[in-house]
Amino acid sequence: MSIVTDDDFARRMAALGPFEMAPMLAVALSGGRDSMALALLADGWARSRGGKVVAITVDHGLRPESADEAVRVGRWMAARGIDHRILVWSGQKPATGIQAAARRARYRLLEDWCRDAGALHLLLGHHRDDQVETFLLRAAAGSGEDGLAAMTAVRETAAVRLLRPLLDVPRTSLGATLQQAGQDWIDDPSNQDPAYARTRIRAQLANGPVDGLVETARRLGRARGAIEAATARMLAETAHLHPAGFATLDIDQLRSAPDEPAIRALGAVVTAVGGRRHPPSLDRLERLHRRVTDGKSATLARCRLAPASNGQIVVMRELRNLPAPMRLQPGQRVFWDGRFIVEDVAERWLAPLGDFVPPGGSDLPVEVRRALPAIWRADRPVVLPVGCGFRRNSGTTGILFQFRPAIALSGAGFYVA
Repeated sequence: MSIVTDDDFARRMAALGPFEMAPMLAVALSGGRDSMALALLADGWARSRGGKVVAITVDHGLRPESADEAVRVGRWMAARGIDHRILVWSGQKPATGIQAAARRARYRLLEDWCRDAGALHLLLGHHRDDQVETFLLRAAAGSGEDGLAAMTAVRETAAVRLLRPLLDVPRTSLGATLQQAGQDWIDDPSNQDPAYARTRIRAQLANGPVDGLVETARRLGRARGAIEAATARMLAETAHLHPAGFATLDIDQLRSAPDEPAIRALGAVVTAVGGRRHPPSLDRLERLHRRVTDGKSATLARCRLAPASNGQIVVMRELRNLPAPMRLQPGQRVFWDGRFIVEDVAERWLAPLGDFVPPGGSDLPVEVRRALPAIWRADRPVVLPVGCGFRRNSGTTGILFQFRPAIALSGAGFYVA
């Protein structure tokens, strides 16, 4: 049975670069064989380049033994000189959809840690078997060609680059790699629970061929990557994203472009401006494309799109469902409305600017200004977002507003391992 050698891993990492000198890598480490093998391989790769690995275990608290398992994983890491952190998913857990909720919480905790620690790369242990399972789950759910491309090897978020260097490696090879290294691992019993669709698919695939499914996903991924590259070029030529959280698009270029990149470009813009994590469905985007290229106003994904007199379409956050006012604690960092990162040094209120007209006026469209965050004291905003089109700013010391949508307008594109 083949193992993953240091040279094998180095070739895979080279394809996912570039990396900084003395790279710092965060590794999501559950304690299972996949992530354990990844942590050891990544540690060797980073050390050989003067860098380091920090292995991060998220304790979801869903099983009584999870806390002890996280500590055991930390001991294994300490024995190998690898830094280890434990992050805990606290608070009330949902009664249904627990796996999806746990996955969202895991990524949130991992990405927040990377942002705070200055780690640029978060490595994930997904492998070839995971890729096949994802393909089949999405096929059963009726996904289109994008979903059937399964997982990308590189994904950029607002906080970190998510890297999956093992997507073409079978699970058995990762187990063999650990056995050769003399490293044990923890088997999560939930991975054997037939209540979960992924577990049932895994059992069906245990003795079946997967090469054809892997190749199908790879080909669809290659097609998706080409379309995303064309969409990125169109966004670069057509779209302008303003620090105040709105965007403009050239309507003539939208009309003249091929439908596929034009529709995807619209989807990327409304996803970013609306602060959403996923674009709207394709049929809704197609209707939006027809409407705006006809010169009509439209709403979708918490956004309002309005034609302007200069041949542009202005994409703005709708005023409905803005976050309720919240009290900031000293030094607190908030991801507001899925759009703005707000950091404050004092105990104040964070709320939409609304109808307040700032001293000195503003060059912003009224609807854009109303949907911006502001720091309030009593009944008056005292800090406005810097660099967002206000003619005079006040109270900016120590406070940061940064437009950083949950999903960037254009990222690395779909990457085929």
